Amino acid sequence: MPRVALPSTGGGTVDLSALTGTTIVYLYPRTGRPGEDLPTGWDAIPGARGCTPQSCGFRDHFAEAKAVGVDAIYGVSTQTSAYQREVRDRLALPFELLSDERLTLAHALDLPTFQTDGMTLLKRMALVLRDGRIVKVFYPVFPPDRNAEEVIAWLRDQAA
Repeated sequence: MPRVALPSTGGGTVDLSALTGTTIVYLYPRTGRPGEDLPTGWDAIPGARGCTPQSCGFRDHFAEAKAVGVDAIYGVSTQTSAYQREVRDRLALPFELLSDERLTLAHALDLPTFQTDGMTLLKRMALVLRDGRIVKVFYPVFPPDRNAEEVIAWLRDQAA
């Protein structure tokens, strides 16, 4: 992983390259808020829908991830930490979300992105890191609500 410090919903920053142990980093375009309009044509953009189900999947399988040796999980989007804090709290996520609002990580890793309504958004994927190094990439991710299960199954197979 490149040395990039991303703002965290927990306050401060997280440098994914400096983490030890096994970390899951899932990337998603953006989460919406109840009662707010989605970006123009959102439902027609392949892979755009499903950010909340993906996050909830990692929430619901958090204990299982820990049981297979995951030390940390982080979600990453280009939304601000303030926006992400509301999402983390509303969805009761037991992990932090990281903001790549400035696209620092996206550019450093040449991550796939797309544009809509003047926003540059990350395409959905998941990374498994060991001691700050990428050991597995899940891309594309479909369906989003099964991403956590897929990552955990891969980790379980690696341990066997």
